[in-house]
Amino acid sequence: MTPFLAAISGQEIVNVFVWLIVAALIFWLLNWLIGYVGLGEPFLKIAKVVLGVVAVLFIVNLLLGLVGHAPVKF
Repeated sequence: MTPFLAAISGQEIVNVFVWLIVAALIFWLLNWLIGYVGLGEPFLKIAKVVLGVVAVLFIVNLLLGLVGHAPVKF
């Protein structure tokens, strides 16, 4: 059985970190925009929940892709 870290290349880890940094900046910008626009209370909560769910799904997909089981390829 191959150890987990030996199966992951350095280039792949660098790509994952770049994707995480870019995605974090995009999600932070969207979160800032939602606050800046000043949505009403029910819409603000819905927008933040949708943004959070999308962020979690993206990160889970990215990490599963690191081990070779990504449901969606970007």
